[in-house]
Amino acid sequence: MNPTRRPRRLRADGVRSLVRETDLSASDLIAPVFVDATTDERVPIESMPGHERVPVAEAVERVEEVLATGVEAVMVFGIPESKDDRGTRAWAEDGVVQAAVRRISEETDAYVVTDVCLCEYTDHGHCGLVEENAADDPTLTVRNDETLDLLAKTAVSHARAGADMVAPSAAMDGMVGAIRTGLDDVGYDEVPIMSYAAKFASAFYGPFRDAADGAPAFGDRRHYQMDPANGREAMREVALDVEEGADVLMVKPALPYLDVVSAVRREYDHPVAAYNVSGEYAMLHAAAEKGWLDLEEVAYESLLSIKRAGADLILTYFAEDLASRLD
Repeated sequence: MNPTRRPRRLRADGVRSLVRETDLSASDLIAPVFVDATTDERVPIESMPGHERVPVAEAVERVEEVLATGVEAVMVFGIPESKDDRGTRAWAEDGVVQAAVRRISEETDAYVVTDVCLCEYTDHGHCGLVEENAADDPTLTVRNDETLDLLAKTAVSHARAGADMVAPSAAMDGMVGAIRTGLDDVGYDEVPIMSYAAKFASAFYGPFRDAADGAPAFGDRRHYQMDPANGREAMREVALDVEEGADVLMVKPALPYLDVVSAVRREYDHPVAAYNVSGEYAMLHAAAEKGWLDLEEVAYESLLSIKRAGADLILTYFAEDLASRLD
């Protein structure tokens, strides 16, 4: 019996691209850039092949390398020269991100996004101020409300340095509202906020913590980052950030949470971002090094799946590697 329908008719060369439902472009991608105030030379990140920490003096050169591939936006992360229990270098006018962003915004055409958190700047490695005796009692956690003002101060310092967009990632209740108020009060009402609206306590962050020197000195972050089992809670978190004024809604990580990306896309008309995190990058590299996978093909398919799920923007360590293929 002959088939009554033949989907293969539209899979032939020529028509295949005409009926393609999802397109991926270099302009959809944001490339992470790590700037390190403790070094005078580039330092390879062992668990993230192809990526380096760069000194402040080479921040512009590093961003120009990204731009040359066709990627137009970068996310700047900083490794400070010193840390303390409050993370004061996070909002210092001469801090590592502030110094790098000032140069990048003055000397390049990159769209500059900055990560707003305290974990890289606190000596305990948590994303805000911790309770007293937290090192001795793992049930103690970050002091949410006292952290909000510090996040707002950090975002304002980034905007003052020239950041085009700020991206709070601390997973604190009320952080978007606090940052929006902080920016508006000093005249940065045009600076948008890309909130890490649904950020899960994931095992896929390991290589990033090596890259940014931000691993907790004690305990973990499950008391303020989301339980990976909870999809409905993710939607509540996103709704709160929308109410507080988020301009872009990010889901992190991306691949294990494509259902959340899709749900956010269906529910909201905001731009949706997804963070293709360090562990997702590292595991594909590890498999490719064994000869088990074709790295470029699986990287492309991974990003395409994130876009198909509903992401408008993808923050990914594959940005530069795939840009030439995409455009």
